[in-house]
Amino acid sequence: MRRVTVFTGTRAEYGLLYWLMKEIDSRLGLELQIIVSGMHLSPEFGETWRQIEADGFRIDAKVEMLLSSDTPLGVVKSMGLGTIGFADALDRLRPDVLVVLGDRFEALAVVQAALILRIPVAHLHGGEITEGAYDDAIRHAITKMASLHFVAAEPYRQRVIQMGESPARVFNVGAVGLDHVTRSSLLSADELARSLKFPLRAPYLLVTYHPVTLGEEDPIIAFQALLQALDAFPHCQVILTYPNADNGSRTIIPLLEDYARARPERVVALPSLGFYRYLSALATASAVVGNSSSGIIEAPAFKVPTVNIGTRQRGRLAADSVVHCEPDFPAIQQALAEVLSTEFRVKCQDVRNPYGQGSAAVAITDALTRFDSAVQKHFHDLG
Repeated sequence: MRRVTVFTGTRAEYGLLYWLMKEIDSRLGLELQIIVSGMHLSPEFGETWRQIEADGFRIDAKVEMLLSSDTPLGVVKSMGLGTIGFADALDRLRPDVLVVLGDRFEALAVVQAALILRIPVAHLHGGEITEGAYDDAIRHAITKMASLHFVAAEPYRQRVIQMGESPARVFNVGAVGLDHVTRSSLLSADELARSLKFPLRAPYLLVTYHPVTLGEEDPIIAFQALLQALDAFPHCQVILTYPNADNGSRTIIPLLEDYARARPERVVALPSLGFYRYLSALATASAVVGNSSSGIIEAPAFKVPTVNIGTRQRGRLAADSVVHCEPDFPAIQQALAEVLSTEFRVKCQDVRNPYGQGSAAVAITDALTRFDSAVQKHFHDLG
């Protein structure tokens, strides 16, 4: 049996990994192990580890790491705590390969522990660019520590190869989160409203804004501009979700809560929707608004328009259903007016998503069963 350990540190990441975890768990010759950490274990962010267990998975290790601080120093110290805990967990579980998605600081902590423990790493979503966050550098660092690479588009495959990785170990499988489009039965708008205990009336906006961790975009000023722009469309209801546990996130949460509290008939704010309700909300929303990667990668698959604010996602491939704007009130208001227009919604029905068709989980699991994922590798020179 090949032991495949999947790491998850956030609600969004787990949602993307869900079908891959199911596929690994059902595959003969593979044993699924799960390490849970970060926001999953925090009451402040909804203790979303409970959803993982409710979905039928067994959690093999819980690693506490988040300090009650969202300063840069607090994040660095959280990484240190995580590395210590991950070292113990990995030493006990002894996986044949560690699967990690993306670019967050929790992922960097577990991957550096795996590298020193000589545990091969399979990395998902490498080669992408997000210029507005230090996640960009973390993603590339994980690429150089990983042995297998599963990327979401051909330009990203070429970029990983450009970084010196062997083409034989870099697979363009599409975005793993899109498997939900082809495999998940989602809630209708009425079912979602009952689940939220909030009477949704179309149109509604699904809004998530994360602090920008690199650059000059002030998260409070940008978020206040976003809230002001939402008030310019009083006929729209709003589902607000908490930001990730990044630098500055705790300055946004009180603003978010105050905004919802003052508009109880129009706005609901939640620490976490869970991936099932989140995708259901996305699929039936009039638009996705903010700077989450889901607006770039998943929303186009549901033919839902996106307003992408600021620099956090700058550099990613984006479908024509995504409207980029500056993080100020006039720009956000103008972008919202554009995506809510009938003409734009009709245009979105013919949009092509550059991140694949929703068949990544099987392709990744096939590769995990057959490939030698040794830690030692050779630098692949171009030309």
